[in-house]
Amino acid sequence: MTRLLLLGAGGQVGREIAALAPGRVPGLVALDRAGLDITDAPALDAALAAHRPDVVINAAGYTAVDRAESEPEAAHLINAVAPGRIAAACARHGARLIHISTDYVFDGTKAGAYVEDDPVAPLGVYGISKEAGERAVRERLDAHLIVRTSWVYGIHGANFLKTMLRLARERDRLTVVADQKGCPTATVDVAEGLLAAAVALHEGRMAPGTYHLAGTGATSWYGFARAIIERAAAHTGRRPEIVPIATADYPTPARRPANSELSSEKLAQAIGFRAAPWEPRAAGVVDQILATSAT
Repeated sequence: MTRLLLLGAGGQVGREIAALAPGRVPGLVALDRAGLDITDAPALDAALAAHRPDVVINAAGYTAVDRAESEPEAAHLINAVAPGRIAAACARHGARLIHISTDYVFDGTKAGAYVEDDPVAPLGVYGISKEAGERAVRERLDAHLIVRTSWVYGIHGANFLKTMLRLARERDRLTVVADQKGCPTATVDVAEGLLAAAVALHEGRMAPGTYHLAGTGATSWYGFARAIIERAAAHTGRRPEIVPIATADYPTPARRPANSELSSEKLAQAIGFRAAPWEPRAAGVVDQILATSAT
C-alpha cells in the first residue's frame, strides 16, 4: 500500500484529492495550512518523520495571479522557496514528491500545444515563482514528478467556472476574453491523475521528471464561458449575452499567455491516464454545482 502525504488539502485540488483518495490510495494523510506550514523546514521534517510517507503530493500554492504582482515576496516564498524545502525534506526521509505546477511557466507564443521540454519563459510574478519552484524541486530531489496543469476548475474554491455561474445570475451581458486559448481542467481529473501517478511512482512504473496533465481539447475563455452558460441555462433558464473581447480590452495587473494549451501525451504514455474531454466534464461540474445549490 502506498502511504501518501497530501499538503495543501484545503485548496480546490487538495480537497478533491482528499475526497477521492480513500477508494484509490487508502494510506492518505491530508494536511491543510493549519495542519502544516509548508514554509517551515523543521515542521516539514517533523511531519515526514511522523507519517513516513512513500509519496508527498504538494497541492499547496500561491495562486492569486494578479495579486502576485503586488505581493512578489509572498508568491516567491510559497511557490519557490517552500517547494525546495519540501523536496529537501523528502530527500532526507526517503520520500518521493509530486509537485503541481502551471501553464504560466510558458509565454504563450508557441503556435501548437506545449510539451514538457519546451523552453520556459514566464510573463509575470506568479509564473516566475512557479518556474523557480520547479527548479528548486529538480535541484534537491531526483525522485520527483513536476505536474503542470492549466485553467483548473471544480466544485471547490474560486475558479472561472464558478465565477461565470455567479455572473450569469447577476448580469444580462458578459464580456469574455476570446484571444487566449487553453485546456480547461477539472479538479477531479487532476486528482485522479495525481493519485494514479503517486502509486505508479512508488511502484517504480513511472520515470521521474516533468509531465503535463490538462483537460482533453482546447478552447478560449470565451468558448469556455459559452459552454458553461449554455449548460447552466438548462437549470436556470437564464441566457445572458456573451460578448467576445480582446485581451487588450480587459487589462489586468498580470500578463497572461495567449496560448496555454498543454499536450498531456507523455503522461498518457507513461501510465495510461487521460483527462476527460473538457466540454462534457465542465457540463457535469455545472450540473453538480447547480443541483447542489437548488437543494
